[in-house]
Order: sequence, then C-alpha cells, then structure tokens
Amino acid sequence: MGLFDYAIFDEIRRMNARQVIYQFLNFAMIVSSALMIWKGLMVVTGSESPIVVVLSGSMEPAFHRGDLLMLTMDRDDPIRAGDITVFKIEGRDIPIVHRVIKVHEKSGKDDSKFLTKGDHNQVDDRGLYAPGQYWLTPKDVVGRGKGFVPYVGMVTILMNDYPKLKYTVLGLLGLFVLVHRD
Repeated sequence: MGLFDYAIFDEIRRMNARQVIYQFLNFAMIVSSALMIWKGLMVVTGSESPIVVVLSGSMEPAFHRGDLLMLTMDRDDPIRAGDITVFKIEGRDIPIVHRVIKVHEKSGKDDSKFLTKGDHNQVDDRGLYAPGQYWLTPKDVVGRGKGFVPYVGMVTILMNDYPKLKYTVLGLLGLFVLVHRD
C-alpha cells in the first residue's frame, strides 16, 4: 500500500490537473499573503520584528511566557528608563524582552547607552550581553513594546519545543488546503 492509496487522497485523485494547480496556487497565495502582511507590519512599525513571543518568565508579572508582544521602533523617540525593549545580542539568535533600567545620553539620541533587566531577575543583564559589552546601544534594539496579547504565543513555544507537532500541524494544514475544493 503506497502513500497515495489512503482514502484521504481520494479527493486529489478525482481532481483534474487544472484543479490541482489551482489548489497549489491557493496555497501559495496564503503563504505570500502572510509574508506581505509581515512586511507591511515591518514598514508601519519601523521594527524588523513587529511581533515577538515572550519565551521566558524573566518579565513576570508584567509579561508571562507565551505572551505576544507588539513592537514599534520610532527612531525619533529616545529610549527612556522604564521602556520595554526587545534587543539582540551579537552571537545570539533569539531576541530578549527586558525593561530599561538606566540610560546614559551624551549629545544626542545616537550616543545613548542603556542597561536592561528582567522584572523577575535579581541582577541587570550585563551577564547576557556580548563579552566586553556593558551597555546596549540603539543599534542593538529591535523594537519597543507597545501592547501585548496574553498567552497567544504558546502555540509558537509548543511548536518549537515539539518539532513533530509543528510538522504534523503544517502538513495537515497544507493537506487541507490542497484537498478542500472551494
């Protein structure tokens, strides 16, 4: 018994070539629409990553693991103590969501340096920064938190923690799009 002998593929076998191509194009439109929405959000918010998921409990009670955080990056508005920032450290792939606790400004906003700390952490983030780095600069910042949706990002965390679940869900969604005729 081959892979395409299962009953779930009966619908695909009944389709002619034009219908199969149409279903693949529908699937491609869904994927490209999602990418266009993401790029549009990047332009509107000014952030390279307009939406992030809080991955740890270091910001509790303000944000919990799995909260979806909306970001903006207005270069004209300087970063102040108390701002929630998302920053990337050289050599690390995953951005960090923490609060600014100290700001040092010299002549302008491009010369500013700041220190961050997770609300739930006992010490500041200097231990997380790159070796020899004691302060963050505006170039390290991905965005500033402007709003959040509680626990919506748990889906992302579950899919990263359990890769088989991710591939199963993506496969079932792709199969549904290809098989469903409308």
